[in-house]
Parts: sequence; structure tokens; C-alpha cells
Amino acid sequence: MASSLNHIISEIQRKEKAISLTSPNEIDEAYQMTIYLKEYLWSIREDVTKQGFKNQWEEINFFRNIKPYILSKLIYHNKIFRIQTACPVDGGKMYASYFSEQLQELKQEYREHIYNSDFYRYYRSGRTDRDETYFRLGNINFHDGLNSFVFEIDPLFSTYYDNKVARIIANELLYTYILQKINNDEIAGSLSTNSISSDGILWTDTKNALIELIYALYANGSLSYGKIGIRKVSLALERLFQITLGDLHNSFHRMKYRAGSRTSFLDQLKSSLEEYMDKDL
Repeated sequence: MASSLNHIISEIQRKEKAISLTSPNEIDEAYQMTIYLKEYLWSIREDVTKQGFKNQWEEINFFRNIKPYILSKLIYHNKIFRIQTACPVDGGKMYASYFSEQLQELKQEYREHIYNSDFYRYYRSGRTDRDETYFRLGNINFHDGLNSFVFEIDPLFSTYYDNKVARIIANELLYTYILQKINNDEIAGSLSTNSISSDGILWTDTKNALIELIYALYANGSLSYGKIGIRKVSLALERLFQITLGDLHNSFHRMKYRAGSRTSFLDQLKSSLEEYMDKDL
């Protein structure tokens, strides 16, 4: 297994960014990432089963770090697809209630299947003394009373515990995602029911103009060295300018196919800045 974890993380992040920029909505984005990660994981399985590992350290590193990262992303995006395809219309009490229920389900799963186990404490504490048992093929100990899921795993590509690590990571990713959805809805409700402070900074151009700017900043990697997601960029500017933008993906999709310039606001900014510069000469 020649690929390093950093290389795989960078590769997956590039794909997430590319799909985020072209997908019309979250459902399509989650679906495309699910298909991509499933095929990506399968291609790595082919390499592992054919070539094996150079040594014990490489095998342990793969099943403790590399495979769980890829699998956690697959679980995460597939779950988002399932959540979004059953989601009520954006905004309102049903929307808020839906994501609150999703959060409770996630917490229940965490309590029942993740945190209350010796392995979870082992992994979270950063211990490595039992890595040879947990993260090498063929070392499953059925005397531990494992979940019946152990009989469904691929013995040539799983130690069982790599799946557990993947679910720990996926749970954390989903927790952040669902919490952000709940917070976004609360912010939107606050903005719609409370008066805007007279000394606040307001966005006085069109919403589409701000969305165009958000995607430009994101695509250029101008914020947090390009390591921040499009939704976090959007949320930050919504808070700053006291505005609710709604579905970014649909708006961006319409921009891609609108008549005339696809970057009309950025073109206008460039023109206005050049005129302003000329006045100062």
C-alpha cells in the first residue's frame, strides 16, 4: 500500500471540492461522493489483496488510519444522501424538528454502539500496545463476544476494528453536519424575526451577487488556506451581513447556465475598482 494518508486525504478533499462546485444540490453532491468513494475503496482493496503489505507497520497503519478515513467518508456521504432525500423543505418547524430527531438518533447510536466499549477507550486514548491484535488481518478473537456484523466483513480486507474506527470518525462528521443544520435554521429564524441593528454591516446587493462572491472565494482558496468548506464560508458571511441565502447549490447551478456572463457580479466589481483607481490618479 504505497499511498500515504496525507496523499489520500488531499485526493478526497480535491474531489469533494470539485463535486461541491458542480453539483446542483446536496443530494447530488452526496450521491456523487458516495459512488466515487465506493469505487475508490474497491480499487484500494484490489491493490491490498494482490500486493499485500511490505511489513507489519504498513499493515497496522493501513487498517488503523488509511482505510478508516476512506470508509468514514463513504459512510458520512451515504448518510447525508439518506438524510437529505427524506428531509422536509428547507426552513420551518418541520425542518428544525427533523434535524433534531436525526441528532438524537446519532447520539443514541453513539451511546449504544460506540463509546461504551473497551476498544473506544483504547482508540481515543491513543494507545498502540494492542494494535497488532486490532489492526492486523486474521486476528479476530471471537471470545470477545463481538457484534454479529463481524460475520459480514471481508476477511481479506478488514480486521473488524477498522470498521469500528471508521464509524467513530463518521459519527463525529455527522454530528458536526447535523448540528450545523440546526444552527443554520436557528440563525435564519433569528434574522427573520429580529430587527437588524442600525449599526450592523448589511449586504445591500442581490443574494445572487453574494453567492457568486462566496463561490469565488471558495474556488480560489482565499479563506483559511482553502481548507474551509463552502457551507462554512456561506455561514460566516450570512452572519456578517445578516442575511439568509437559502440553497446555495441551486443558485450556483443557475449561475452556471445563465445567459451572458456567468460572473456578472465579479465583472462589475473589477470594473468598479478600475474606475475608482482611475479617479485617484
